[in-house]
Amino acid sequence: MIPFRAADMIAGREIASFFTAEAGVMTRSSRAPISGGGAELRTDTGYRGIWYYCGVVPNNPYRYKYSGGLGTYPQQLHPIAVYSREANKTFFCYGGTVRGKQELLHMVSYFDHATGLVPRPRILLERLTEDAHDNPTMMIDDKGFVWIFSNTHGRAPRPSIVHRSVEPYSIDRFGRIRETNFSYAQPWFLPGQGLLFLHTRYVGGRRRLCWQTTPDGRRWTRRRMLARTDRGHYQISWQHGKKVGTAFNYHTDRMVEPWSRTNLYYVETTDFGTTWRTAGGDPVRTPIETVSSPALVHDYRSEGRLVYLKNLQFDSRGRPVILYLTCTTAVPGPQGDPRTWHTARWTGARWEIRPFTTSDHAYDYGPLYIEPDGTWRIIAPTEVGPQAWCTGGEMVMWTSGDRGRTWRKLKQLTRGSRYNHTYAKQPVDAHPDFYALWADGNPLRPSKSCLYFTNRTGSHVWRLPTVMKGKFARPEPVEFA
Repeated sequence: MIPFRAADMIAGREIASFFTAEAGVMTRSSRAPISGGGAELRTDTGYRGIWYYCGVVPNNPYRYKYSGGLGTYPQQLHPIAVYSREANKTFFCYGGTVRGKQELLHMVSYFDHATGLVPRPRILLERLTEDAHDNPTMMIDDKGFVWIFSNTHGRAPRPSIVHRSVEPYSIDRFGRIRETNFSYAQPWFLPGQGLLFLHTRYVGGRRRLCWQTTPDGRRWTRRRMLARTDRGHYQISWQHGKKVGTAFNYHTDRMVEPWSRTNLYYVETTDFGTTWRTAGGDPVRTPIETVSSPALVHDYRSEGRLVYLKNLQFDSRGRPVILYLTCTTAVPGPQGDPRTWHTARWTGARWEIRPFTTSDHAYDYGPLYIEPDGTWRIIAPTEVGPQAWCTGGEMVMWTSGDRGRTWRKLKQLTRGSRYNHTYAKQPVDAHPDFYALWADGNPLRPSKSCLYFTNRTGSHVWRLPTVMKGKFARPEPVEFA
């Protein structure tokens, strides 16, 4: 077990110094909003992900509720990567670590599609904690500025910070835009309007879903609450044009385990958060406070099943499809089977729910892609890995040509691995050559963690370089046994 340290009580430490817009002088203040240029961010010597665990399970050989290489964790953090056509680069952020320690760094980098190279990753923040819930998310606006949202796990005494790059399509320097408190940031940029910022706010230990908007990062609307049922909620969201949708569950003490998560809900907005509606267009009053809300997609509580959210996407007509997993317990091990993945598709008249496959752990995660030709694609650790019944496994690429009725295992991307692979995340507007980003690690004990990506066809998997001698390096193709 990694011990709690006194350093965890200290706010995240900035690597760069910044200039205040008002005075034009150097400062290391962690309080005042800063919007000027700053010192160039320090680079790291390579790509290393954070190892993390949550929840020791007594008398269980699998040790933890979930654990492993969690640099791209958790499922509530979207996006962590964005492809820019203008720059021809996929920008991404992740939870890195101090070399030789389990201490979280907020990292930012990119893959250059023109050269096939990655730079040394930049260190934006030292968080002085091991908690991977603090991992960052990102967005790019219509002027090319890169935004990084540094999360805080609940009410921990570390600030949540919003940074924006000083120059478009650059990760060299960032200015601090805002310091506040938020968890599980999900920022979406709508051209001509600004950022619609979905996030969670912990109130008395309860997870409340909230949103704010800003046209420029300086003027923010007041925080408004989307849902506050029972013990709270987790959500996943995605954008389709001017539409932003969110799918969520809710936590309750009234089931098989404390704070069980169950039920499936969905709402969307097409007017920058002014109103929220069901997939069928019916208005939903916010905040949602009842489990029987019109937003309910399926009542899993009555079936005694827990709901673990994975991904949300839209088809070509803007209709949502939700990917999620259900099971009866979060406790790892064979007693938790069946752990079944599902898709819930809005047909225009009703929700069509279909099974996809099964997993050996509730926290196995992968994204759903709905491609222009109608192909559905999932990249997820659905094959048992070297640490069975633990978080992650071997990555597999699946496709469906009939909207989830049947699935084909197109290719097993990893095999014979030393550690389990976890939390494949998809970039916004994903480029075919950088289609999913994930990490590996040993779920049973602290280990090193590498970062990987694959292309749309699954023809190759590349490992991001762990040690770099120069400023740029070519990711290494990995041959799995």
